[in-house]
Amino acid sequence: MTQDKRITLSNILVIVGLLMMAAMAVTPLLPSHNDINLELMRWIFTAGAIIVLAARLIGIYRGPSLRLKRLHGILVFSGLLYCASASMMFIMQGSNNWIAFLLAGLVVQLYASWMIEREEKKGTN
Repeated sequence: MTQDKRITLSNILVIVGLLMMAAMAVTPLLPSHNDINLELMRWIFTAGAIIVLAARLIGIYRGPSLRLKRLHGILVFSGLLYCASASMMFIMQGSNNWIAFLLAGLVVQLYASWMIEREEKKGTN
């Protein structure tokens, strides 16, 4: 698989996984949720987290820039935080501790994505 195809596949998988996680993260806020919906929510959220982690591992940077390698490693860490969030849903049922891992993963991902874009622009100039 070429580098461009790998990156395209990674980007598509990240979008799908994050959409799954976002949709399931708002399920508890709906007035018509019940225990069956919460159980389904946990499994779909977990699938989304695993998809995001797999996509981050597929799209890992293999170029010469050490800074970009580190930033892509941070993106993998954000995927691990999403998986930790999913596991907290099962370990501490009824608790909202999973939200802390979800938000931590989001902040790490936003930082790394922003810095990757900045570094790539700097490299092309």
